[in-house]
Amino acid sequence: MALSMQTLSRIAIELQSGISGRDRFQQLINSLRRLLACDACALLSYEQQLFRPLAIAGLSPDVLGRRFRLSEHPRLEAIARAGDVVRFPADSLLPDPYDGLIPGHEQLKVHACIGLPLFTHQNLVGALTIDDMDAHQLDHFSDEELRLVGALFSVALSNALLVEQLEKQAIAPISAVGRPQTEGADEMIGLSAVMAQLKKEIGIVANSDLNVLITGETGVGKELVARAIHLQSPRAANPLVYLNCAALPESVAESELFGHVKGAFTGAIHHRIGKFELADNGTLFLDEIGELSLTLQAKLLRVLQYGDLQRVGDDQSLRVNVRVLAATNRVLKEAVLAGQFRADLFHRLSVFPVHVPPLRERGRDIALLAGFFCERSRIRLGLQRVALAPATLALLAENGWPGNVRELEHAIYRATVLARAGQGNAEVVLRPENFALDGASPALTHVSPPHDPIASATLRDGTDDYQRRLIRMTLAGCGNNWSACARRLAVNPGNLHRLAKRLGIK
Repeated sequence: MALSMQTLSRIAIELQSGISGRDRFQQLINSLRRLLACDACALLSYEQQLFRPLAIAGLSPDVLGRRFRLSEHPRLEAIARAGDVVRFPADSLLPDPYDGLIPGHEQLKVHACIGLPLFTHQNLVGALTIDDMDAHQLDHFSDEELRLVGALFSVALSNALLVEQLEKQAIAPISAVGRPQTEGADEMIGLSAVMAQLKKEIGIVANSDLNVLITGETGVGKELVARAIHLQSPRAANPLVYLNCAALPESVAESELFGHVKGAFTGAIHHRIGKFELADNGTLFLDEIGELSLTLQAKLLRVLQYGDLQRVGDDQSLRVNVRVLAATNRVLKEAVLAGQFRADLFHRLSVFPVHVPPLRERGRDIALLAGFFCERSRIRLGLQRVALAPATLALLAENGWPGNVRELEHAIYRATVLARAGQGNAEVVLRPENFALDGASPALTHVSPPHDPIASATLRDGTDDYQRRLIRMTLAGCGNNWSACARRLAVNPGNLHRLAKRLGIK
């Protein structure tokens, strides 16, 4: 059917009503999916030869964490270069970035695909991708109608990005606004409430010159937080110098921090500049600060208090202007009470403490990060596709992740290597058997009855509990797509909805 003026007017109103609030992008894409009645669609932003998903509908949740570089995805490159509506034929030889990523169709390739590049003042700002498993589902929409939809979304996306930029300007220094960020490794992936709070704290403290103590468990990404603070600060054009205090032998630690002069000790055959001098007018990141000896803690405190230091073996003092970011996985308050860390240094460092949450508290961020690492593994191993089976997403969501984000990254890469070897082709699907996760719930690798059936008062209660857990696990694995969940459970969608309502599943 053609798009009526009434329909287009309604979508235009909905688009403009979604330019503020955290769900602005999701409102845009939900409107598009309703308008075109397609299986899947995505709204992508464009920057530095890279497409980033802002909102998705009908796609696996891990897609939000994937990053699509044009050089790696020829269909998206064609959309970016076209400047107009792009229709890919069902038999196109160009791989689709969403193949295997539509819940319920993991083993099938997308048949109908349309791309709409989004422009503002002739600059590419994003793209809309529209996909369907029916090769002819989108044929009745004319290019002219799709151009109009693209124009509406271009304005809406431009407005939404402008609002987002203005919100950032409220807490970011003028010199940092618009500064290109380091792509890839420095990006903080996550949409959970705890990550939103972390990013807010980073934005606030970055515009100051306060020293920051970054705390959190091993593997949560404390170095990434330090980089984010530095990149959003007025010091971003100057060096960010890294030093791992835990890897410093006591004999060379002072020289590493403050430098030394020739002849200061045996083996000092030339002058050496320390990390503080290297970071002058920039930022010094001291990782594992809790491992420094008490003697070095005292010398570090003097630099923080007065801004001057002495190289080992030198009588002259040097003045430096350095902002210190320190990180630790230890509870420094307890170390202070135990006499292992100086109280005055602790208070000097923790003027603005920032806590990085563990992965187990980040909810849906696990799927996003899994998608991000899948795409990274795909590129590293030269594969065409790395997808996550729905059961795998459920498995990852339920794991405890004692090693946090670092453990997840290693698990995804290891599973990709195993899947490639087992499946023997360039398109792999990561399944639960490709993972060996100590923190996973055994109920996720195979459906089992309740852990304690005797605890159920009646057979009906035990059956309900079993059905409730099975539906929730399958629904999570299907990206909360009820139709896909019904197909996987081999039940009628209407009956599934009635059963879920009786079981209290929303």
